[in-house]
Amino acid sequence: MPEPEELPEAVQALFGKFLDKTGLIPNVARNFALLPEHFLRWFGYYDYLMRSEGQLSRREREMIAVVVSSHNQCEYCLASHSAYLRELTGDPVLPEALAANYRRAEVTSRERALLDFAVQMTTASPRMEEDDLEPLRRAGLSDEAIFEAAQVAAMFNLTNRLANALGWKPNAEYYGMHRAYE
Repeated sequence: MPEPEELPEAVQALFGKFLDKTGLIPNVARNFALLPEHFLRWFGYYDYLMRSEGQLSRREREMIAVVVSSHNQCEYCLASHSAYLRELTGDPVLPEALAANYRRAEVTSRERALLDFAVQMTTASPRMEEDDLEPLRRAGLSDEAIFEAAQVAAMFNLTNRLANALGWKPNAEYYGMHRAYE
């Protein structure tokens, strides 16, 4: 990984924002910064997809991230997005339940439909058909929300594969973040 001072200003600025917000530079950013232009483009899409106002709530997007990462056995994304979901919800149990067996987690019917869809995309996308979208529509999701859910699941399938194949390790801090019961 390049040293931060060797990176373009735009990447250094992002690293500074990470440090200010969380006190650390995520290892995914350090690893992706090997190709700075790739990092900036990936992060722009990731940040927009996960943090902008959209059809899905931040909770729903992070839940998809955790469940897809669990199915892909991605240590990096599972650790980091479990921490983000704990922070977002104040619930230290939900990410653990989703990672262990999302089908047993206490979630709404809408969330269950989203998670079932994300897992199906992860494990069986070549066999999916139009009828596979019906549970989402019955749960009240619009076509726009379904498309957003598909993009979130796809983002994590991509990033999980990069992290797994290249041996990216999560920052140790993620494992302890936001675990206290309120």
